Amino acid sequence: MKLRVICVGHRMPGWVDAGVEEFARRMPRESPLVFTEIKAEPRTQGKPVDALLDAERVRIEQAIPPRARIVALDERGDDLTTVALADRLRRWRDGGDDVALLIGGPDGLAPALKARAHELIRLSSLTLPHALARLLLAEALYRAASLESNHPYHRE
Repeated sequence: MKLRVICVGHRMPGWVDAGVEEFARRMPRESPLVFTEIKAEPRTQGKPVDALLDAERVRIEQAIPPRARIVALDERGDDLTTVALADRLRRWRDGGDDVALLIGGPDGLAPALKARAHELIRLSSLTLPHALARLLLAEALYRAASLESNHPYHRE
């Protein structure tokens, strides 16, 4: 099972790229973590948010692998503990499909993408900058994978 994080935006600070690469490198071979960046629609004056989100939706959908389980990150999604995320990883792996985790841009994800998602999860009740959300997701996925494999990284 490949975990593909599809996120709107590019040119992250070096510390974000370094952190994401480090956690991706640590992932088990059977669950590689790959990040795909999607160009954000320019926030020009007068363009409605719905139009911006729809343009980003088209680019995101093009990046979603066929037959992938779609998991959208959304503030109204399920609030998971590390143990619950490890359980989801196990279920996703047992399902046999790749997983596409979607991180929206400044205005979130298009409603059509959220409706198409198999599930919605949230990282935090806090508002996070997109760069930090990527890093937090990478760490959370690594922590859940390490818990599943009885690696001592996670402690309760």
